[in-house]
Order: sequence, then C-alpha cells, then structure tokens
Amino acid sequence: MTILLAVVALAAESLSFENRRYRYELYRPSTEPAPVILLHGAGGAGRDMLDLWKPLARSKGVTLVAPDLPRELSFEAIAPAFFRGLLDKIPGVDKQRVYVFGYSMGGYLAYDAAMFGSDYFAGAAVYANFISPEYVGILNEAKRRIPIAIYAGAKDELIPIARVRTTRDLLESRGFPMHYLEFPRNGHDYGALADRVNADAWAFFERIKLP
Repeated sequence: MTILLAVVALAAESLSFENRRYRYELYRPSTEPAPVILLHGAGGAGRDMLDLWKPLARSKGVTLVAPDLPRELSFEAIAPAFFRGLLDKIPGVDKQRVYVFGYSMGGYLAYDAAMFGSDYFAGAAVYANFISPEYVGILNEAKRRIPIAIYAGAKDELIPIARVRTTRDLLESRGFPMHYLEFPRNGHDYGALADRVNADAWAFFERIKLP
C-alpha cells in the first residue's frame, strides 16, 4: 500500500505474524508521525475503534492503527511482539511517540503492551479493565515506568470499579506516572464517552515521549 502523506489515507491491510494473517485498519489523515494503536473489546473489531477515534484524528492529525484481535488466550503471549511488528510496518513513524489505547478486552492487552513494551510505547491508556491479582507480576517486566491513563465508569456492570481503583493504586505505588478519570454515571459502554475519553487520552499522550 502506498500512503499519500498529507492526504487522508484509510485502508484495510493485513500482517503475517507467527504463521497467521491478522487484519488491521490504518487511518492516516496527515504527516503526523505519532500513531495510536487501538485495541477493541471482546466481540468487536478494529473498525469499531477506528470509527470512534476518527473525529479526533482528523482534527489533530493523529495516525490510527486498529487490528482485529482474536479472542484467544494464546494471543496474549505474542500480543506485545505483534503490536511492535504491526507498527514497524508503517513508514515514517516517530519511534519516540508511539501510544496504545485499549478498551475492555483490549485493555488487558494494553497493559501487557505497556509492561512488556515500556521501551517501545511512550504511553498507554485503558478504558474499562484492570490488572488481575494473578497477573501483577507483569509490572516487573517494565524496563521504565511508563505513563498510564485509566478511564472507568463507576457503574460498569462487567468491570467492578473497585478493581479498577485497586489497579490505579497498585500502579501508583510502583511508581508509574498515573492519570485517572472516573465517570460516576457511566458503565461499560465506551462509545457513550468516546469523544471525552479520546480527547483526554490524546491530551495525555501528546505530552509524553520516550526518553
């Protein structure tokens, strides 16, 4: 695929990784070299996340990469390497300003990416997920204290808000720079808050880059 810089580029592509092909959506509205990789929830697709982020991407010139994620436990082990391979395929990327945003199922993959790829991703953000007690060990994999933003609906029917708050407190206690925003009247539906969350997440992202 030839990407025409300074012109909106929107295309479905695929990447071969570990003997399997993965479909992803790429949206590049300008020459902005700082991409956000978007990780969707269970039952969703990359296009779902892309559509929710496109208004901000158009106004800010943000490059978006949204893969279709398999709902398989085995994928978690290769996810951080897959995300790197996916972003490495895109030309002209500023490697000091690569970010990951995950929703629900994509949220725990974003935590994996942040910890196992803290030297690759400048920052990470999660809506509606937490780090389970049995996975707290992933924090020991982080080579740097990557800045993390957490967003949550206090009335989330799937993700207990107490667990999200515990994750926030855990990350803070381990020295990770934190940004936390809780919505008291909202639940698991990220789409209902996407404009507010995305704008806040990008404001968080654009202030940070790899050392």
